[in-house]
Amino acid sequence: MLRLGLLQLGLGMMSVLLFGLLNRVLIKELGVPATIASVVLAITLFVAPARIWFGQLSDTRPLFGLHRTGYVLLGAVSFAVIAFVAVQAMWQVGTSLEAFGWSGMTYAWTVVLAVLFGLYGIAVGACSTPFATLLVDVTDEEDRSKIVGVDWSMLIAGTIVGGITIGVMLRQLGTDPSLAQLQSSINRLFVVVPLVVVGLALAATWGIEKKYSRYSLRSHIADPTQEITLNRAWRILTANRQTRFFFSFLIVMTMGLFLQDAILEPYGGEIFKMPAGATATLNAFWGIGTLIGILGAGFWLAPRFGKRLTAQIGCQSVVLSLVLVVLAGFSGNPRFLQLVLLIFGLASGITTTGSVTLMLDLTAAETAGTFIGAWGLAQALARGLATVIGGATLDIGRKMATNVVLAYGFVFALQALFMIVAISLLRRVSVQEFQMNAKEAIVAVIGSDRD
Repeated sequence: MLRLGLLQLGLGMMSVLLFGLLNRVLIKELGVPATIASVVLAITLFVAPARIWFGQLSDTRPLFGLHRTGYVLLGAVSFAVIAFVAVQAMWQVGTSLEAFGWSGMTYAWTVVLAVLFGLYGIAVGACSTPFATLLVDVTDEEDRSKIVGVDWSMLIAGTIVGGITIGVMLRQLGTDPSLAQLQSSINRLFVVVPLVVVGLALAATWGIEKKYSRYSLRSHIADPTQEITLNRAWRILTANRQTRFFFSFLIVMTMGLFLQDAILEPYGGEIFKMPAGATATLNAFWGIGTLIGILGAGFWLAPRFGKRLTAQIGCQSVVLSLVLVVLAGFSGNPRFLQLVLLIFGLASGITTTGSVTLMLDLTAAETAGTFIGAWGLAQALARGLATVIGGATLDIGRKMATNVVLAYGFVFALQALFMIVAISLLRRVSVQEFQMNAKEAIVAVIGSDRD
C-alpha cells in the first residue's frame, strides 16, 4: 500500500506546481485575467473523456505485457516532459502580453499554452486511470477504505511536499522579484520535480501488478466474442441508474471541494498580502488537514459508520468550514487563514475517503477500467468546471462588490451551495443495487450482440 502511494505522492506534487504556482503566476505576475487563466488551466481537466478510453484500453489491451503498469509509466514520462514545455509557452504569453497587449501574437501563444495543457491532461489520464484500476485489481472490498486512506493521504502529502518545495525554492525571490528571476527559479522547479515524479512512479508500480493483481481471476470473460469493447462498456455503463446518480454526485461534490482552486493563492496574495512562496504553502496547511481526515476516515470512520455516511459527514463539514474561510478574509490575519484551511482540509479528507471508497466499490470486474475512467471523467470535468467557474465568479464578484473580500466570498458561498446539493444526491446512491444491476447489464449487452 505504501509503495503504491509513491505515485500519488508524485501526482500531488505536480498538482501544486500547475494549479497552485502557475495559476498564481499567470494571474498576478503576468497579468492574465483570472477567467482566461482558469480556462487555460482547466483544459487539463476538460480532456477527461480520454480517461474512459484509457481505462477500457487497460482492460483489454495490455501494454508491455501488463494491463495497468505500462500505461501508468508511459503517462508519467509524457506529462513530465509536457509540463516543462508548457511552462516555456507560459513565459511567451507573458512576454507578448507585456510587449503588445492582447494582440494576435498573445492570443496565439495562449492557444499554444492551452493545447499543451490539454496534452498534459491526456497524459495524466493515461497514468492515473489505469493506476486507480490497479487499486481495484489488488484489493478486496473490505480493504479498500484502508488502501484509499494510505494512497490518497500520500496524494495529499504530495501537495504538502510540493507546497513546501516551492516555498523553499522561491523564498530567495522575496515579495517583488523580476520576471527574469522568477522565470529562472520556476524553470528549475519544472526540471527537478517532474524527474522526481517519474522516479516515484517507477518505484511505486514495479512488480506490483504481476505479483498482486487479481484481474484475470475476477474477469469471467474467456470467449473472445465476449470481449468488452468500448461500445459494449459504454452501454453497460449507461444501463445502470446508480451510475447516473453517482456520476452526478461526483461532479457536484468535486465542485464543492475545488471551486476555490483558481482563487486560493490570489486570495492569500491580495487579501492577506502574502508573497508567492507563502501563498504556495497554503496548500500545505490544507494538505495536512486533508491528510489527517483521509487517514482518520479510512481507518476509523468508514469501517465503523460505512462509506456513504462518512462521505455525508465530510460534505456537511466542508460547508461549515467554508463559512470560516470567508470570516478569515474579514480578519486579514494570515495565521487565521492557515488554521481555517487546516479545518477545511480535515473536512475535505473525510469527504474524499467516503467518496473514493464508494467509487472503487462501484465497478464491475470485467469493465473496472471503464468504470474508473467514468468516475475519473466526472471528477476531472467537475474540477475543470470548478476552476473556470471559480475564476469567472471572482471576476463577476469584483464588478458587483466594492469590498474585495466579498468578491472572493461569492466564490466560497457558491462552493458551499454545490456541497449542499451533493449531500442530497448522495442519499440516492446504493452499492448493492449497482452491483446487482451491473452483472445483469454485462450479460444483457453481450447476449443482445450475439442475437
